[in-house]
Parts: sequence; structure tokens; C-alpha cells
Amino acid sequence: MDNTDTKINFSSSGFKKYFINTGWMFFEKILRILLAFTVSIFLARYLGPSEYGLFNYVLSFTGLFTILSSFGIENILIRELVQNPSKANELLGTGFRLRIIGSFISIILTLITALLIEEPLSTLILIVIISSGTIFQSMMVVEQYFQAKVEAKKNVIAQSTSFFLTSLLKIIFILSEQPLVMIVFAHTSEFIFLSIGYFIIYCKTGNKFNQWFFNLQTAKSMFKDSWPLMLSGLVISIYMKIDQVMIKNMMSSTDVGYYAAAVKLSEAWYFIPMTISASLFPAIINAKSLGKEFYFNRLQKLYDLLAAIAIGIAIPITIFSDLIIKIIFGNEFMPASTVLTIYIWAGVGTFLGVASSQYLISENLTKLSFYRTLIGMIVNVLLNIFLIPIYGINGAAFATLVSYTLATFSIGISKVTFEQMIMMIKSVFLINLVKEFYKYVSKSKRKS
Repeated sequence: MDNTDTKINFSSSGFKKYFINTGWMFFEKILRILLAFTVSIFLARYLGPSEYGLFNYVLSFTGLFTILSSFGIENILIRELVQNPSKANELLGTGFRLRIIGSFISIILTLITALLIEEPLSTLILIVIISSGTIFQSMMVVEQYFQAKVEAKKNVIAQSTSFFLTSLLKIIFILSEQPLVMIVFAHTSEFIFLSIGYFIIYCKTGNKFNQWFFNLQTAKSMFKDSWPLMLSGLVISIYMKIDQVMIKNMMSSTDVGYYAAAVKLSEAWYFIPMTISASLFPAIINAKSLGKEFYFNRLQKLYDLLAAIAIGIAIPITIFSDLIIKIIFGNEFMPASTVLTIYIWAGVGTFLGVASSQYLISENLTKLSFYRTLIGMIVNVLLNIFLIPIYGINGAAFATLVSYTLATFSIGISKVTFEQMIMMIKSVFLINLVKEFYKYVSKSKRKS
């Protein structure tokens, strides 16, 4: 692998094909992320650290249980709809009923947990409003229906419309100086708008909801296949959201506000590895059929590219973190700057984690993907318990940095995937990019 050629041929038709495809995906996601980020900035400035922290705490707290509402059936339902299109009404009716049941289970568990930790009534009301959105998410079985029929455009219309309406509603509430409870309602309204959108589009395509029906045997079969996915989703949910929940219960909602501001800025870039990896995944799969060396060559290029982007983002943000927080969120949020300088480096592990997940999917090593997420979750929780009382929100940020990085590089625990860990380490130290730069400089000198 030391002699791997990581030079990208920018003039090749293959590069242009994937570059154009990635460009379109970036365009749609950038518009959505920019709007969401802009609204979140207005929201943070309007609410202030304390209420903004409480808002993010409620989202994180309810998010711990939201995965239970779907029973993890999304991909299972798509698979069944593709394989058995004639049974669509049975599959959709069964999936819809399962999600309704799951929603009520999720809401009940959320409320029981909130009562056990003695949340005040004002916070309970916000939790009820947010968690109730899972009921409307049951209509997302229609999304799986259109995905199975390869009619993603219909999903995009429903999702984009609901998202823009929700953003508009939040801005109206901010301008009219509405209380936090109305902001929380506006957030939940996205799922209401989305369910209405799916209802309209499904009916307009000649389908009828009254033809859906529930089949107990089908439900048992779907749940049998989906429960491992639900468990995996629960682990990921805890892994991603537990820090803000722990900060609120060990410190205050104001500290959550500072922390959430830094998290927003750090995670705003996470669409980059997902978009690039999703776009280039077909090229990696094709390379696999052409031999291991070519296959690993393309994987190395992907790792090198994403590591370089992540580091390129982290360095300037680390240097100018104070200025960035001051300009975007204002002086009230200045304690977030130190968190930002730590948390932004978790992006390196995240970028490479997304890329290596493509490899694990390609090799059908999804169990290993679950194990490394589980490792990350356990480390994250333990470090938060130890570090938050000592270092506060900076300790939580460090816990995230360590757990994200450890989870990604724990891919090396298996002999089968050990080489991937070495490849990612090389990408972090920019070894191949430095080699290419050295070759370029040497070649320029010889020409001159």
C-alpha cells in the first residue's frame, strides 16, 4: 500500500461524472443547511444562552427515545415494497400501525424518564410537544413507498416544502417575540406539514389510504428483521445526544446553550463527508470488482480527501474561534469559543468514520459498524461522567472528540479491517498528499 497512487485524474470522464453528481447533491443540501443554520443563529440570539440551551436540551432528551417510534422498519419496509409491490397496501398499513404503536411507546418512555429525573412542569410541556411529533412521523411510510418506486422527487417536494414552511414559521415567531413554547411548537410543526404533504402527494398519485390494512404475521416478520436496526439506532441516538442531556442535569441550561452553539458550528460541516461518500460509493463498489489494489487505491483517495477537508476546516476555526462566536452568536455566547476549538477536531474522526462506513457496507461488515458505535457511546458516556464535573462544557467537548476518534479508528480491532485503520492514519497525517506535493515540486524544479 506504500506505493499506492493517490493522484486524481481531474480530466478523466469518470472524475467529471462523479464531480457533477456530487455537485448536484451539494447544491440541494447546502441550500437546506444554510437556511437551517441561519434560522438557528436568529433563534440563539433571540432566546439567549439559557432558553436556547433549554430548547436544545429538550430536542436531545426526546431524541434519545425517538428511534423507538419507527421500530427500525424503514429499510425493511423499502426492501419488502421492492420485492412485493403487489402487497403495498398490506405493507404500508402494517408499517403505519407499527409506527403509531411505536410512537406511543416512545412518548410514554420519554415522559416516564422525565418524571423520574423530576423535570419541572414547564420543561415537561416542551417535552410533550416535541415528542408528540413522532405520531405525525408515522406517515413517513409513504416516503419509503416512493423510495421503493424510485420516485425520490416526490419525497423531496414534501420534505422541502415542510422544511421551508417550518423555517418561515420560526422566523415569524422570532420577529413577533413569541415565547419558547411557541418556538418548540414551530419545530414540531415540520412533522405536521410533512405528514400533510405525504397525504396529498400519495392521494394525487392515484393511491388510497382506505385500502391500507394491518397483518399481524407481516408485523411479526418485519419486527423480527428490524429490531437489530432499532437497537443500533438507539445506540447511535444516545451516542449523539447524551452530552447535552448530561450537561443540563449536571450543570445548567445556560451551559447547554453555550455548548449547543459550538456544536451547531462544528456539525454544520458534516453533510460534506456524507454527500461525497454517497456520491463516490458507486465508484468504490465498481473498483472492488477490478481488484483489491485498485479498490484500496480509491478508498485511500477518499480517506485522503476527507481528512484534508476536515483538517482544512478545523485549523482556521480553531485560530479564529473567538471572532467566529462573537460575530455569529454575539458576546453572550463567548464561553462557546473554547468548546468550538475542541469540538471542531471531532470532525476529522467523523469525516473518516463516514467514509469507512462505506467500506464496511461494501464488505457486509455491518456488525463491526455497530460494535464501533457501541464503543464510542460507552466511552462518551463514561468520559462525560468523569470530565463534566471537573472541566464543565469543555470536558464534554473533549469527551466527544475522544469518543468520535476512538470509534472511527476502532475499525482496526479486527484483522480483516486493520489495514483500513492504517490507511486512515496515513490520511490524518496527510502522508500521500505530502508525497504528491513533493513529486509536484520536484517535477517543477526539473522542468526549470
